[in-house]
Amino acid sequence: MLREPTFLILAAVAPGPLHGYGILRAVEELSGGRVRLRAGTLYAALDRLVGEGSLLVDHEEVVDGRHRRYYRITGTGLEALRCGIEQLEANAAAARGQLARRPDGATA
Repeated sequence: MLREPTFLILAAVAPGPLHGYGILRAVEELSGGRVRLRAGTLYAALDRLVGEGSLLVDHEEVVDGRHRRYYRITGTGLEALRCGIEQLEANAAAARGQLARRPDGATA
């Protein structure tokens, strides 16, 4: 199962290539502000995901004197993201089933 930051990074780049700062913002937005990655954490995760073949460096550019590297998801990354989604959905369904078994009928 994917850890939440990895899941959110893959989800962030699923629509198309993004640079590091764009990924940071997308992860925060996707998580409703719950997950705020630090730059060091993000770049370590990106290096790991590139190393395992889930992401590729799509292209690089210099904007206002700053180097930007854009990452895109690979077929391996898409499959990992799909599996992560299926696992989360299965866990949510199991939890809903457990709540439905409460004798008082309350769901919380």
